[in-house]
Amino acid sequence: MKNIYLDHAATTPLDSRVLKAMTPYFTQHFGNPSSVHSFGQNAAAGLERARAIMAQYLHCQPSEVVFTSCGSESDNLALRGAALTTRQERGANHLLISPIEHPAILRTAQQLQDLFGFELEFLPVDKYGRVTPAEVAKRIRPETAVVSVMYANNEVGTLNPIAKIGEICREASVLFHTDAVQAVAHLPANVQKLNVALLSIGAHKFYGPKGVGALYVRDGTTLIPSQAGGAQEFGLRAGTENVPYLVGMAEAFRLVQIEHSQRSTASKKLRDRIIARVLEEIPHAKLTGHPSQRLPNHASFALKNVDGNLLVAMLDARGFACSSGSACKTGNPKPSGVLTALGYSPEWTKGGLRVTVGKDTTSDDVEAFLDTLPDVVALAREM
Repeated sequence: MKNIYLDHAATTPLDSRVLKAMTPYFTQHFGNPSSVHSFGQNAAAGLERARAIMAQYLHCQPSEVVFTSCGSESDNLALRGAALTTRQERGANHLLISPIEHPAILRTAQQLQDLFGFELEFLPVDKYGRVTPAEVAKRIRPETAVVSVMYANNEVGTLNPIAKIGEICREASVLFHTDAVQAVAHLPANVQKLNVALLSIGAHKFYGPKGVGALYVRDGTTLIPSQAGGAQEFGLRAGTENVPYLVGMAEAFRLVQIEHSQRSTASKKLRDRIIARVLEEIPHAKLTGHPSQRLPNHASFALKNVDGNLLVAMLDARGFACSSGSACKTGNPKPSGVLTALGYSPEWTKGGLRVTVGKDTTSDDVEAFLDTLPDVVALAREM
């Protein structure tokens, strides 16, 4: 039986073209990029080429690209580093974030409140999980240190109006960060048009390697480093750079940015097919997230009186890999915090199902899944 992977929001397979670009930096150009000899300088050249490629497609300067180990580290460095610096510089003590951010933001913000005394305020979201610019304008204030709103929600796929929120923050001279880990796999990542000061990326969401990420830091934005040591990454992230993986991330980012239009067109057709059949054929199923302003590959549902983790396990036994929501929450028996924030009652919040297609997913894959799903949902409800 063919196993069909429909969990591309959790991670993606490595593109063969990316592996090809990485390989020489494991075998030939293996030097430490901080070394002055030719081995080190060859590695350093690859590192800086990777930074230049990231900058090209982010529409920024190479000096504004900081390499990290993942999207979560980028989120941590952005929020904690900016909050502590801004308080030090002008006494700002107020954090403004959405309640349905990735745990890397939510838990960092909570730590800043509990251990460092920041005032944490959550922006309201509508029934789709969107933050409105009007609410940001209403709640932002002179003592706001950082605003953080994700570009696209990882659990329900909703897109936020980042450019408009960023414009409000810029006019108020407040730093604006967006977690773009999900979004840059499918959407343009022009930081100038998005009006962001800080933007987080994780390579494994767009067919790059796991364990590597990046943070765009607008020129003039000061951060307190979260990891001290050597002077790597402009003094913001100590540690020997993982050159093969950074080269791989840059190649994956280049490919996704030049191919996102054709990939998105194909993904939307499959996504819309999934949404239509699930809502038509499965009773007590609701689409979660915005019906149109959502990631092109992302279908997510709330299923009444279903244990989402049980459903995912049963689908896996039949050869289909999906998730019950965020991969960071898999196995957690508690109700989805995202669905709770969107106003769903308890009988709906444990039955999340996220189906995310990839660039190599076929219509046959999707039809096989949709033919299987109704019976599995019915059995999960009985159990």
